[in-house]
Amino acid sequence: MDILACPVCKGELELTVEEEDEREVITGSLRCPKCAVNYPIVDTIPNLLPPEPGD
Repeated sequence: MDILACPVCKGELELTVEEEDEREVITGSLRCPKCAVNYPIVDTIPNLLPPEPGD
């Protein structure tokens, strides 16, 4: 988490865990409070693609 940042504003991300095992988050989300954008975590992979313009 220390090296992850919002791809839009480079701000800190807040982690929400829905499912995890002993080592990693399986599903959940990363939220940027500055941009009000949620980035999903699916099958242990965070999707940090910036939102499309107009979204």
